[in-house]
Parts: sequence; structure tokens; C-alpha cells
Amino acid sequence: MNYPPNPGKTAASFGRTLTLLQGLPFDIARAQYAAGVQVGLIERSLLGWAKFERQINLLEKLTLGPWARSV
Repeated sequence: MNYPPNPGKTAASFGRTLTLLQGLPFDIARAQYAAGVQVGLIERSLLGWAKFERQINLLEKLTLGPWARSV
């Protein structure tokens, strides 16, 4: 028997998917930084990574405003 979809559950799933898609460019930037470190283009440094992460986090908050993810 087919039941009608639950609108609340559907809306929550859509909202979660939208949040993940909005954060995708920032996740790609993090992955590219990590790849740069692995191949030796960027110096391996915890302080360097922390600075980069703060900058990306700030950029995400400025770009997405209240829809930005929080860590």
C-alpha cells in the first residue's frame, strides 16, 4: 500500500540537502588545500591549516549568512 509522503519529513530532507550543496564549494576548497599539501605545493603546517580553515569558515559565514554551517 502506498502512503502519501510526509510533508514535514520531505521538507527536512530538502533543507538538509540544500545545506550540504551550499557548503560544497567550501568543502572543495578544503580538499584542494589538502591535496596541495600532499603533493608538496603547500608547506605541511598545523598553523597554516588553522589559518586557512579560519579564512574559509569566515568566507562561508559571509557568503551564506544565517545558512552557513557551524562547527
